[in-house]
Amino acid sequence: MSGVCGWIGHGASAADNRALIETMAAPMARFDGSAVQAAAGQRGAVAVAASAQLTHVLQRDGITVALWGPARARDGLLAQQAEADGFAAALLQAYKRDPAAVCPQLTGAFSLAIIDDNTGEAMLAIDRMGIQPLAFQQVGDTLVFGSSADAIIRHPATPGAIDHQGIYNYVWFHMVPGPGAVYRGQERLLPGEYLRFKNGKVERQRYWQIEFTERHDRPFAELKEEFLKHLRDGVREAGEGAGTQIGAFLSGGTDSSSIAGILTQVGGKPADTYSIGFEAEGYDEMEYARLASRHFGTKHHEYYVTPQDVAAAIPQIAAVFDQPFGNASAVPTFYCAQMARKDGVTRMLGGDGGDELFGGNERYAKQHIFAIYDQVPGVLRSALLEPTLKHFPGGEQIKLIRKARSYVEQASVPMPDRLETYNLLGHYGPAKVFTDDFLAGADQDGPVKSLRRTYAEQQHTALINRMLALDLKITLADNDLPKVTKGCELAGMEVAFPFLSDEMTAFSATLTAKQKLNGQKLRYFFKEAMRGILPDEIITKQKHGFGLPFGVWLQKHQVLQQLAGDSLSDLRKRKIVRPEFLDLLVSQHLNEHAGYHGTMVWVLMMLEQWLKQRDQHVGARAA
Repeated sequence: MSGVCGWIGHGASAADNRALIETMAAPMARFDGSAVQAAAGQRGAVAVAASAQLTHVLQRDGITVALWGPARARDGLLAQQAEADGFAAALLQAYKRDPAAVCPQLTGAFSLAIIDDNTGEAMLAIDRMGIQPLAFQQVGDTLVFGSSADAIIRHPATPGAIDHQGIYNYVWFHMVPGPGAVYRGQERLLPGEYLRFKNGKVERQRYWQIEFTERHDRPFAELKEEFLKHLRDGVREAGEGAGTQIGAFLSGGTDSSSIAGILTQVGGKPADTYSIGFEAEGYDEMEYARLASRHFGTKHHEYYVTPQDVAAAIPQIAAVFDQPFGNASAVPTFYCAQMARKDGVTRMLGGDGGDELFGGNERYAKQHIFAIYDQVPGVLRSALLEPTLKHFPGGEQIKLIRKARSYVEQASVPMPDRLETYNLLGHYGPAKVFTDDFLAGADQDGPVKSLRRTYAEQQHTALINRMLALDLKITLADNDLPKVTKGCELAGMEVAFPFLSDEMTAFSATLTAKQKLNGQKLRYFFKEAMRGILPDEIITKQKHGFGLPFGVWLQKHQVLQQLAGDSLSDLRKRKIVRPEFLDLLVSQHLNEHAGYHGTMVWVLMMLEQWLKQRDQHVGARAA
């Protein structure tokens, strides 16, 4: 993959340090063949693996600056110095002036590492939305870091040791949420965070966090004009410096269709758009993608993913992710990017972020309904409503009473715990899934505690905004962005996200809660602003995406059955998951509801595939 890695505080000869940094950087370039630029000193080294236009490395006066990504200077002085002396030199000067002021002067996606060989100090940072990750591990006076854990575990001070909590969190969320990691001792920077390493101590600070400053005084026409400007600017900037050709994912949803339309507009020619379909009832939405393509006049490309494609991609997907990752949509993302790469496209534009900025997920409307119950006086709830529903004669046979009981039961669970009411691991019960020995090393409340910490950061704003802030981390930074960036990496493709520009993010935070969720109308302002630009059928369609019909296919296709069966059989030997649960999952649950229980088969299969890849290459063990 592309990325940055290095360390400070591990002394050796300059030649030995260079050999080590090249070893660490190797996994970051193994899929896309990125060139590696490295700088080594006596006490540390840094390397960046990326295309030339995304790489900025400078070693001067015993200080090494390494930046990966399309970040730009938002500050006038920094921009002037970058124009005169180069971006890395300008960052070095900014660091010398005030390390804490460096990141607020940057805009766009980036990972930044600055190490001072003179003092043994370091600074690490990532962009505001967490598009480009960075993890680290401290061992004594040594700090090792990397965009990929696969780089960190190649340093002799930080060999990989699997953490039970990381595995538990993965099975709960189907990914490992930051700041945690799957390896013991490793941590990951959060979006908008920087780290200072000084006197052998790590200090973490947020240089940016979304602030909702609702404005009720702006007319719709003015807001629409500003929104469309930010959208055009975001698409234009996302395509800068990409080389020969830009393409766009097109699922037929509001976000991808908006990007495709604007890309055609600002590019002055039909945009190349790419869609994935499935020969499975209820999963294919190619018609909406075709509708958007015809509407905007794009040059459209399609590919239908087969069960054989899925089986072939599974080991590759496990290899490219440095943490276990269980979102099956990574597979169609990969094939979509691969299709574009064969056409000569060098960078894809994704529509990710629109839901989390403008209120597009169905659960926002659902939780709004549950929140109404909070407005009922507590005495009335406890003394009248709840006892009446609980003891209503024959209530189990009356549909309305059953629904009312279910509503009250869920509404009584506080946020954000209520979001996990239907969690798959919670449905089975952790004690029935995991072995006792494994659970002894994990906090079963850890996942919900992490949600509560993030949710509590936005206490003084509307429910929709608190949920958006939570999803910017959990849904976007921890899940959707890695899905797309890693899927593209596997295909040797760069990717950018126009909705996630700093300007668009700041604009969305000024919208009122009602402009995001108007009653039960999701992303109300967004859809009204795009009315007349997007086809009405796309504005009113239900959200779908690149969902993979794995559970359905698993019942019919022998190749997938064999791969899943072998993976679960090998996982059984690791003593993480109870053998009896695996037997029940395959023999009974999957037949009851293939789509629902197939998700857990996928999650556990990908866990084993991921562990197997690390067993083979670095000797990590889940113990």
